[in-house]
Amino acid sequence: MNYRRLGKTELKVSEIGLGGEWLERHSGEECKEVIDCAESLGINILDCWMSEPNVRSNIGKALAGRREHWLIQGHIGSTWQNGQYVRTRDPEKCREAFEDLLTRMQTDYIDLGMIHFIDQESDWDAAMKGPYIEYVKELKASGKIRHIGMSTHNPAMAIKAAEGGLIEMLMFSVNPAFDLLPPTDNIDTYFADDYQADLAGIDPVRAGMYKLCEQKDVGITVMKPYAGGRLFDEKRSPFGVALTPVQCIHYCLTRPGVASVMAGYDTPEQVEQAVAYETAAQEEKDYAGVLAKAPRHTFGQGECTYCGHCKPCPAEIDIAMVNKYYDLAVMQPEVPATVKAHYDALEHHADECIGCRRCEGRCPFGVRIADRMARTAELFH
Repeated sequence: MNYRRLGKTELKVSEIGLGGEWLERHSGEECKEVIDCAESLGINILDCWMSEPNVRSNIGKALAGRREHWLIQGHIGSTWQNGQYVRTRDPEKCREAFEDLLTRMQTDYIDLGMIHFIDQESDWDAAMKGPYIEYVKELKASGKIRHIGMSTHNPAMAIKAAEGGLIEMLMFSVNPAFDLLPPTDNIDTYFADDYQADLAGIDPVRAGMYKLCEQKDVGITVMKPYAGGRLFDEKRSPFGVALTPVQCIHYCLTRPGVASVMAGYDTPEQVEQAVAYETAAQEEKDYAGVLAKAPRHTFGQGECTYCGHCKPCPAEIDIAMVNKYYDLAVMQPEVPATVKAHYDALEHHADECIGCRRCEGRCPFGVRIADRMARTAELFH
């Protein structure tokens, strides 16, 4: 298992994580089987947004005696009222639900305290301009949460969070289907039966959000990496082609800022299918070649998606990383010192490009890579 730094939290998280939602429909024994398998394969981060008492208890029992192995994302504002889930910003209801989470998880702290489910401007205002956020800050000051995060499906809200400074990491819905769509506060839009025919490539607001998170050092953990399973079915996929779990995970992990993919699992076998990413050949990871040839919705033409399809470079330049740092650099009037430092730390640089253009023949999206290398060399000279 590979581990990545989760932005400014400095936590090292497994590339493949465990999203707990599907565990709601399983017994305590079945939950333990999934969690045991995940731990044995090196997974060390788990998300529990669910407020339902049984699943919280089942997860807590499965983690008993090995709490220190796990980094837990726990959500503040996900409550259980009158036998059902209720999202709320009422600090007393949040306090009751969060203390219940600690008790059922058999722990006295949560690593990542998540401001739960902010998709609308009104959600943001309700959370950030009232007593709710003071309760979140109180939790951090007391050590009951180690870091403040936020979950959202809306890139516009993610941008507000990244720019604000208080929020250290995000849980965001990432997959190639959702990335086609412009910002929306209606999650059902993402699961529509059909997408409009003129969509082409990653929506610029979403692309900008990923770059901003990388720039601001706001790490991302991923929810919905499989788009609810629709990407596995060519009839339901907006691209008209089916992808594999490994391809979906690779797509997520090539987005700037992303540290861990929190897939949901019903069985240990599904955990193994996801972790197979760690030993998969490059050909198995290749989402770019599939999406570039998809019968519906052209994807990323002329834009670098950092997929690594351009390898190998005869000058041994890591083209995807060079392109990423170029994209980050041009977001500002002047090249940020941190971006330049990361670029300088690369073993090979854009000015070493020999202009052979072999990489361009391999790029599924028609990026004029040699021209970008020339612009990058000039920018970072």
